[in-house]
Amino acid sequence: MTSKHDQILAYVENLPVGERISVRGIAKNLEVSEGTAYRAIKAAENQGIVSTIERVGTIRIEQKNQGNIEKLTFKELAKVIEGSVLGGKDGLDKTLVKFVIGAMKPDSMDRYVTPDSLMIVGNRKEVQELALRKGAAVLVTGGFDISDDILALADEVAMPVLSTTYDTFTVATMINRVISDQMIRKEILSVGDIYTKLSLTNFLFHTDTVEDYEKKSQETGHSRFPVVNKSMRVLGVVTAKDVIGKAPNQLIEKVMTREINNAKLHMSVASIGHLMIWDGIEMMPVVEDDLRLVGIISRRDIMKAMQMAQRQPQVANTIADQIVEGITDITQDDDEMIFGVNVSPQMVDNVGALSYGVLSEMIVSVARRMLQVQHKRNLIVEQMSLYYFRMIQIESQIEIRPRILEVGRRTAKIDIEVYLDKTIVAKAILDCQLMGKS
Repeated sequence: MTSKHDQILAYVENLPVGERISVRGIAKNLEVSEGTAYRAIKAAENQGIVSTIERVGTIRIEQKNQGNIEKLTFKELAKVIEGSVLGGKDGLDKTLVKFVIGAMKPDSMDRYVTPDSLMIVGNRKEVQELALRKGAAVLVTGGFDISDDILALADEVAMPVLSTTYDTFTVATMINRVISDQMIRKEILSVGDIYTKLSLTNFLFHTDTVEDYEKKSQETGHSRFPVVNKSMRVLGVVTAKDVIGKAPNQLIEKVMTREINNAKLHMSVASIGHLMIWDGIEMMPVVEDDLRLVGIISRRDIMKAMQMAQRQPQVANTIADQIVEGITDITQDDDEMIFGVNVSPQMVDNVGALSYGVLSEMIVSVARRMLQVQHKRNLIVEQMSLYYFRMIQIESQIEIRPRILEVGRRTAKIDIEVYLDKTIVAKAILDCQLMGKS
């Protein structure tokens, strides 16, 4: 039986968008206490079902989709700019390539307009027509009216005409932010970007024998294979270690390793690399949610991908990139490395002191730089203990001094001290996993 709280949420969710609600009205209609109604309405507001608007009241609203935009289509763009689609609806699923602001004469902007781009313009009919005929969509800012012949042309060429009340600068800023975020996401490699697909994957069935394993190993030169059933669901992994000393007619399901880690296509390469390197895993099956095999990923694939990612030019800066840009080299040799930072306004919290999170990012970055210079290794921080002894104020000049306490084949421990006016103000100890030579 559902609770009164859930009944109220279901009732509110079924109301039409724009319907006004009140605590007293809900309590009366559903025969609950006003306290129960109030708590349920607050929960609905947290879930984005209703919104309280000043001088209007609490209104049932349409829930916003909070999912990430995988590709920026004109349909998604209309949501971002809170715009209306006036024509060319058949082209809404096309992907936005770039945007152009129509501030020049038509003859001058002709070469900048390309298919699947977006022309941001006001009430300039000649520019709107130029864009549509060149295969570009049109976004009219300022809420201006659009002529019927322009809308007819949009339907003819299947390119959207959008309208928004925002000004051109605001709209361009909003679009640029979305494109920037999307570029950053693209740079974060996922398993789906580098895995070996099923058509190229060698695997064994659980009903195969050790003799079948030996044949497969000789044919492919590999020693590790996923083991699947007839439905292609992964049951385990078999390696050379599992079959040593086993009879040729022994079933694979009797010798395979059952407790294994699986990867999924959406997982980041960094997270899978962390797991594979720490646990010494050389190959991992890639599966669907129902454990059906779709391919494999190897430790070699991970290392190659991460090294390539480090050499890629940065397309869009993350917050971490902006922090790292403020770190400069003061001393850099085999015995000692010292880094300097000027605490800028972007790095401080609401009381004007260096943010704890920013300091943490600086420390990790400095440790990574030192490992790359002195040992040609990359790292993943497994654990960090940070002691912030004294507040570091805005415009302070600080020095960060890293020192390797111990380094092995897979792990390292690093001591880092932060100085202000030759006085230690923070200290950190990092336990790291090493990612291999870069």
